Amino acid sequence: MLQSINPYNQRVIQNYKEHSQDEINSIIYETDGTFSEWKHTSFDTRSELLNNTASILKKNIEIYSKIITMEMGKPIRESSTEIEKCAWVCEYYAENGENFLLPQEIKTDASKSYVTFQPLGLILAVMPWNFPFWQVFRFAAPTLMAGNIGILKHSSNVSGCALAIEQIFRDSGFPQNTFRTLLINSRKVASIIENPIVKAVTLTGSTPAGKAVASKAGEMLKKTVLELGGSDPYIVLEDADMQKAVNSCSFSRLLNAGQSCIAAKRFIVVESVLQEFQSLLIQNMKNVIMGDPLDENINIGPMARIDLRDELHQQVIKSVELGSKLLLGGKIPQGKGAFYPPTILADVKPGMPAFDEELFGPVAAIISAKDEEEAIQLANNSVFGLGATVFTEDIAQGEKIASEQLEAGSCFVNDFVKSDPRLPFGGIKQSGYGRELSDFGIREFVNAKTVYIK
Repeated sequence: MLQSINPYNQRVIQNYKEHSQDEINSIIYETDGTFSEWKHTSFDTRSELLNNTASILKKNIEIYSKIITMEMGKPIRESSTEIEKCAWVCEYYAENGENFLLPQEIKTDASKSYVTFQPLGLILAVMPWNFPFWQVFRFAAPTLMAGNIGILKHSSNVSGCALAIEQIFRDSGFPQNTFRTLLINSRKVASIIENPIVKAVTLTGSTPAGKAVASKAGEMLKKTVLELGGSDPYIVLEDADMQKAVNSCSFSRLLNAGQSCIAAKRFIVVESVLQEFQSLLIQNMKNVIMGDPLDENINIGPMARIDLRDELHQQVIKSVELGSKLLLGGKIPQGKGAFYPPTILADVKPGMPAFDEELFGPVAAIISAKDEEEAIQLANNSVFGLGATVFTEDIAQGEKIASEQLEAGSCFVNDFVKSDPRLPFGGIKQSGYGRELSDFGIREFVNAKTVYIK
């Protein structure tokens, strides 16, 4: 039995019966049966259906936003923004998908040689709860536009979101089995990967989950794209516009209650501006309003689950025991709900959970660096490599640091890290591999076939 629990009041929203093995097999076979027709569907038709999907999302934004907020606790304003972004990615691939997949002629000794991009078939998506609509749509829009079909194994606490997404594609006019949801627990993922009908797997989630999926997929010689954890460093240099830097840092750290792979997590600040940064950050995070996520006036809701909140708290406690200083928060509030207050840790150093691990919640870790060189070294001193940011008024130097020196899949200057349909998104090191979004993302799950004619 899968269960959705409201993280604000701990009330059960709904119980969902898991699909049996026979039902799983049936869904896989039915979806695969659609592929032979769907792969030959014109790009114009695919584009029309994706635009229909965007229209349904925008027309029903209040309905879908509330499902998100009720199931995982995100403030309703952020849920609405998430739905708008899902509509955007559908429109983006509806407009650009065909051009991204046009055959590419290459001059060789042949009279004609080119690369054509053809769909693979059924793609399995294993998706997380933190952005329960966006994570799915940023996979589904390019996958379906490329002529593939998809099945979704969503997190068990957001089954309502998973079923709503399946219905959206159906209401948009996609063939009945182009996109289906499996209501299963994570233990059944391995057997689905083993099914020969499944041609590839994409996962967004924790590093351990990514390793497990990659191991099984590798055993079956199936391609994977993994977007995993992160401990994004935000470097603040002495010439940074301090108020703008702090605003970006606190916004990124607290968005979605800090439950984002690309949230600002490690604030690496040069000594000369450390005190100013700390004072402004405390002021910003002190003024945050925490409460009912359905209230339009609050800034931060509960975390998604009690166990996740408690795990985060233990990371804070251990970091303090190892010498970091608690400047703000760090105490579990009384009452119901998976709430954790905005928290600031200073004097964070390697060897502490706040430095070495991913803190998946509203906890800022401040790290002092004597200069720019040490700041970059500290930023790269991580098993993760998803995103990174540098704040400086010297734009040329900031660009050099971002483009040449920081070890991450996305490096920003004077702004917080974010995903954008127009730009490739993904990580290196323990943050995964492969890319989503842009033209890079739509080509991950196609056969780049060489055609050579003498």
